[in-house]
Amino acid sequence: MNLPAAAKTNDVHNKLPAEVLNPTQTAPLAAIDMGSNSFRLEIAHLPRGQYRRMEYLKETVRLGAGLDSEGMLTEAAMQRGLDCLRRFAQRLVGFPAARVRAVATQTLREAKNRNAFLERAKEALGYPIEVISGREEARLIFAGVARLQPSKQSRLVIDIGGRSTEMILGKGRKPLTAESFQVGSVSLSLRFFPDGRFTPEAFRAAQVAAGAELEEALTLFKPSMWKEALGSSGTVGAVAQILAASGITDGRITPDALRWCMEQALAAGSMDKLKLAGLKEDRRAVVGGGLCILYTLLTQFGIEELMPAKGALRQGVIFDLVERLEAETAAALGLAAADMRDASVQALQRRFAVDLQQAQRVGEVAENLYAQLQPRATRERQRELGWAAALHEIGMMVSHHDHHRHSAYLLAHVDAAGFSQDQLKRLGSLALGQRGGLRKLEGLLDDESLLWQLFSLRLALIKCHGRDAVNPKALQLSRQGHRVRLSLPKGWAEQRPRTLFLLQEEAEAWARSGVLSLNLA
Repeated sequence: MNLPAAAKTNDVHNKLPAEVLNPTQTAPLAAIDMGSNSFRLEIAHLPRGQYRRMEYLKETVRLGAGLDSEGMLTEAAMQRGLDCLRRFAQRLVGFPAARVRAVATQTLREAKNRNAFLERAKEALGYPIEVISGREEARLIFAGVARLQPSKQSRLVIDIGGRSTEMILGKGRKPLTAESFQVGSVSLSLRFFPDGRFTPEAFRAAQVAAGAELEEALTLFKPSMWKEALGSSGTVGAVAQILAASGITDGRITPDALRWCMEQALAAGSMDKLKLAGLKEDRRAVVGGGLCILYTLLTQFGIEELMPAKGALRQGVIFDLVERLEAETAAALGLAAADMRDASVQALQRRFAVDLQQAQRVGEVAENLYAQLQPRATRERQRELGWAAALHEIGMMVSHHDHHRHSAYLLAHVDAAGFSQDQLKRLGSLALGQRGGLRKLEGLLDDESLLWQLFSLRLALIKCHGRDAVNPKALQLSRQGHRVRLSLPKGWAEQRPRTLFLLQEEAEAWARSGVLSLNLA
């Protein structure tokens, strides 16, 4: 993914006054990384903008090893994850929800029964869990590395996880190209070393499979594009420790050093008999796949040496959370500050040639109506409605006919920096329900917050159907439970018969749904 210029993060530390920054810098924040091999909890704070770790917990869960042949998580794997999250929850007692962010990666991107697991996981942890896309994972990895190991040089950052490998090309704090590939240390080890035996044939086959998956990245990350290569997180850290403890290198990873590691594995014959200084027990089962991916990366991409990086996904999550909190605080003070998601929305509007004036009109009316219906709605829910209004017509680029369905599909499947897959799916549901019957959203409207977001969006589109200037405060709503009363100014209906017709049709649609009633006064 070539990231747009608009996707630059707001360097709020330099632009906002101290009274905005202090609450974010002094209070602790927590990030949970639910990886395919390990779950990690990081608690940190940022005094004067400097990252300070307060606590770090890691448990080997092997969630990725629990995907069966049908793509379903086994009960045993789910239970390991739930037990770990309950232990994390004990440490997070008293943390406000706004200061905790939990993200899940490749295994839960793949698992067909992920929603069933996530419901149980949210209950166990006590906080929402976001499944993020591979590119969003890559962006957050680079954010962690760029902040904890700053450099002005162009660099390649690699993160080999349990079921995916992320590659990011960037400079300074700006990621330029970010991609995710579905090959990881767990998945490769399960496929080519299922019984724990190391053979030359298995190593060759695993390297060919890894190379086939990574081959499409050769032009995106060729050596002429970067000056240094860094490796983030588990696999790279584990191999670097082996090399340093064995006296082969000072921790840097080279093709020769990797060949030495594979020779030791072949000499041992199996993972149970492999005795290497620095090899931790939790890495033994996945070391074969990790070595094959690393060797393939170094040889295919011309990497002479790969240095372990300081930052990783969990730190990137915390830095991203800080930016969101500071943007919220700035907005409350009337200052201009945006998080990454605002830039992504603007980039999507440009890409799909959205009518910006119409999007703004719809957004202003929808947000005004939503404030009347849900005066205590969280800022996040308000912003979701604004983003949905900004992007409700992106499907027009595909076809004017049924554009709401095209908009819904695009939003549910696009990679948009800063957004989780679940939040994009929510925006897609709002786009799908913006017009027409409501049966297509059956079951989703049990979510009260989504119901009122959708209701506000649909009324706003009726109000703005003429695509000309409107008074965003012209419609006044009141409600008791699910009974809504729409008050129209005197003489308004007579002057706008077409709008009145559409409002009457809207009232009938909601009556048929049985979800709420709309009365026109």
